[in-house]
Amino acid sequence: MEENSMEKMGEELDAVDLDDEVKEDEEEGGATILDEEEEETEVEAEPDERFENPDHSDDAIKLYLKEIQNTRLLTAQDERDLAEQIAVGNMAARNRMIESNLRLVVKIAKRYMNRGLPFLDLIEEGNMGLIKAVERFKISKECRFSTYATWWIRQSIERAIVNQSRTIRVPVHVSDDINKLLKVSRELVNDLNREPEIDEMAEAMGVDPAYVSRLMVLVNKTYSIERPMGENNDYSLMDTLEDFSAVDPASFVEDLNKYVCVSEWLEQLSENEREILTLRFGLEDRDPQTLDTIGQKFGVTRERIRQIEAKSLDKLKKIREEKQPFEKVEEEG
Repeated sequence: MEENSMEKMGEELDAVDLDDEVKEDEEEGGATILDEEEEETEVEAEPDERFENPDHSDDAIKLYLKEIQNTRLLTAQDERDLAEQIAVGNMAARNRMIESNLRLVVKIAKRYMNRGLPFLDLIEEGNMGLIKAVERFKISKECRFSTYATWWIRQSIERAIVNQSRTIRVPVHVSDDINKLLKVSRELVNDLNREPEIDEMAEAMGVDPAYVSRLMVLVNKTYSIERPMGENNDYSLMDTLEDFSAVDPASFVEDLNKYVCVSEWLEQLSENEREILTLRFGLEDRDPQTLDTIGQKFGVTRERIRQIEAKSLDKLKKIREEKQPFEKVEEEG
């Protein structure tokens, strides 16, 4: 996405003002969960520098923000009234509670941009957490609904980042341990001024070092070999991988030069000598033959074929020593 487009999106997101909604209502006596310590528990995933279909995604985000911008926020009394109606199965009250807090989801999802999932996916996952919060919220809870819902929204987004940004999904409790590992790792880096050892992280987490090693493997992100790359996504990751089955051009040219030289040497032998070596070593795309098979073809014993082979190879050796073609090829290269 171009820089100007990103700035415009930032302005749209900043317009979603939820300061009054996410802060704790002091009169209710609840404790906010948006403190500094909680902020550190956010999932860290490898940045995904591109949106899929960025232009389309940008338009969809703007349209969504426009739709939810005019939704009226709820007062504490509104939340209590709706909670009572939801408790008895009133779907209209449930929908209103959800719709009135969609901007809260956007505000929270904004913190997780560029962490492995497109922004629209973050909003969708946050909305799933919001729905869970609406279904579980009770009037007896001594806090505003926004405070209660924030935990569910963040949990849903964080687990989605851990699972959906990987090819292989991991259990929920493992994703929680990954988050803990990332937090402990950051703290140890600050304390030690270096990357912590596995044993140090295991001690800080109170787990076995082998388990930390397994978690570190899961932290590494898996990419599809068809993942688009380049400024215009004009090639994939697979295009950058070496094909070990392909013929190296330099080796091919060298082998070709050797083949030309050997062919010239063979022309200096007699017809029978040339044919015997061709059959014996499988030249000209033939299968190598045994001494007995070649002897039967020429009507002589296998010992006679062996003698002709040895004599022919000795001739080729002398020809090679006289012309030394391989050394010339190397000098020209």
